Amino acid sequence: MIALRCDLGNGVADLIRRHGEETFPHECCGALVGAGRSVTLAVPLPNTTEEGPRRRFLVRPSDYRLAESRAGGLGGELLGFYHSHPDHPARPSQYDLDHAWPTFGYVIVAVAAGQSGDMTVWWLKDDRSSFEEGELHHGDENSDSDTTQAVHR
Repeated sequence: MIALRCDLGNGVADLIRRHGEETFPHECCGALVGAGRSVTLAVPLPNTTEEGPRRRFLVRPSDYRLAESRAGGLGGELLGFYHSHPDHPARPSQYDLDHAWPTFGYVIVAVAAGQSGDMTVWWLKDDRSSFEEGELHHGDENSDSDTTQAVHR
């Protein structure tokens, strides 16, 4: 089986890590925008969960539409979402599985004691039974894109 790959453009991984550190001890969340498997834009989104932002995140429909609009305006598409796991490994939880959509990539960054650590990417299997871990590559490893942007709300 060929591993799924996700390329984070220059600065995207750093933005995701900073967002996780800034929101610690709560989860951060955001959208991944680009084309194919290349993420060129990270769009931080507000965590609007009422279940407790320390262990959950929720993307409102209006924020989803905003991310899609920004992606389209840049000639890209919505590729997935990222979020942090405060004081927890960068592995999907059952909650993540229950709320995942097919075809999207999900980047998770572990944040322990306010410092970002491991970062992973996951795709929902076709039968929706579990996630498959992909290969995550950062901009400095494949720096053919100097057009990476980070959008802050």
